[in-house]
Amino acid sequence: MNIAGAIFDMDGTLLDSMPVWDHVGIDYLTGLGIRARPDLPEKILTMSMHQAAAYFRSDYGVPFSEEEIIEGINAQIAAFYQDTAPAKDGAVDFLRALQQRGIKMCVATATDRPLAEAALRRTGLIDAFSYILTCTEVKAGKDRSDIFLEAQKRLGTPRERTLVFEDALYAIQTAKQAGFPVAAVYDESSRADQEQIRAIADYYLPSLSGAEEALL
Repeated sequence: MNIAGAIFDMDGTLLDSMPVWDHVGIDYLTGLGIRARPDLPEKILTMSMHQAAAYFRSDYGVPFSEEEIIEGINAQIAAFYQDTAPAKDGAVDFLRALQQRGIKMCVATATDRPLAEAALRRTGLIDAFSYILTCTEVKAGKDRSDIFLEAQKRLGTPRERTLVFEDALYAIQTAKQAGFPVAAVYDESSRADQEQIRAIADYYLPSLSGAEEALL
């Protein structure tokens, strides 16, 4: 593919960080003395931070503002992003290969900016990107195309030559519906969806190691 631009998801695509999100909502509510229902992780999976905060207020009666809820969740996982979240295998070399070919790149993530910047800086990935865009900033989760469209606009690259890298089925579906080619990156958190992901994505990457051979 003749790639001009690349939009990268962060959690599960560039970073091996999805496990921290499996229980963050449950842990946050537990800390407030509120028992979470078993379907909570699935319910908030596709939400932006603001959408999840609004959900906690409306469905669980959390007596704080959306901003206070987001601050509480971010504080709960800050140390993980600042000190622990690892880059996925091959990420550094793959981004370097794209840079060497002059491909414009950005990050489009549901994680709030301070945490994203901390993790990408610590893992040595941040310098590869022109900018970071978050779901909070575009006021929509990846169940809507807003973040992909805004990212492409800022890159200034043709949509049909702007490759979106994602690991989650719902985000892959959104990007495809918006007219972007998509490279699906395997992550254990999406293991149950791999058959659908393979059927939808233009490219399927079991790992970022050696990905340049499949794409460039």
